[in-house]
Amino acid sequence: MQIPIFTVDAFTNRPFSGNPAAVCLLENDLDEDLHQKIALEMNLSETAFIRKLKPGDDFTKSSCFGLRWFTPANEVPLCGHATLASAAVLFHIQKNTNSVLTFVTLSGELKARQVKDHVVLDLPLYTAYPQELEEVEELIKAAVGDMAVQDVRYSPDTKNLLVRLSDTYERSVLEDLQVSAQQFLTAEKTGKLKGLILTVKGNSSGKGHDFYSRYFAPWYGVLEDPVTGSAHAVLSSYWSEQLGKKEMLAFQCSRRGGELKISVRGDGRVDIAGQTAVVLKGNLTF
Repeated sequence: MQIPIFTVDAFTNRPFSGNPAAVCLLENDLDEDLHQKIALEMNLSETAFIRKLKPGDDFTKSSCFGLRWFTPANEVPLCGHATLASAAVLFHIQKNTNSVLTFVTLSGELKARQVKDHVVLDLPLYTAYPQELEEVEELIKAAVGDMAVQDVRYSPDTKNLLVRLSDTYERSVLEDLQVSAQQFLTAEKTGKLKGLILTVKGNSSGKGHDFYSRYFAPWYGVLEDPVTGSAHAVLSSYWSEQLGKKEMLAFQCSRRGGELKISVRGDGRVDIAGQTAVVLKGNLTF
């Protein structure tokens, strides 16, 4: 069996930065266990599987596809960067003729469209609610030590904990923070977390980035994710409320780094735009 596969760096226009995802184009149904085996083989934070929904569908002409995402450890309900990568494969490599693509996923229907040199994802907007500090104190200490924390929120939809560092800290403090995410597994006592977002306010002058973040998900086998669309579905809601802004520019401060353009809509959703770079094209053979 041969399956076309691509590696796409998402939320960047430069190879070897942003967040890499593998994208598989499935002409036929795949045995269930093979999804996880392929994701483990690729060993990236996400491997996406695009599948045809009807026998007559075509990767060049059809506008609606099934989409699933797998980490090396398990399937996940939402992945922004692998959706961006999937849309890029269809738009740029398959030369899909539609202006908007719809993906049927575990998080409902997600839409992607081309706007100039960006792909825009239409994602759900997730609210993060105030979180009792005592419940997560050990986890926060494992993540940031004795650094000053300004706000702690929890998103039940994504099972992400959002920790906002004090506004006295600059971006460089977040970038330089040495994090041992493996320790989170024993420090997390609530049993309700799957990801930790660290974030700090950006430049208040109106130029540059509105906020910065890093994202850790050892519960999914991902110690640190380079650029995370799903985390920004939470961050967008939080920072829009905090800053009183609907249009924002964000930067995720991982070693690879990536930029996201955000537009919070009035219908409970968010448009997150990014660029992509295709770095590998080939076939899985087995």
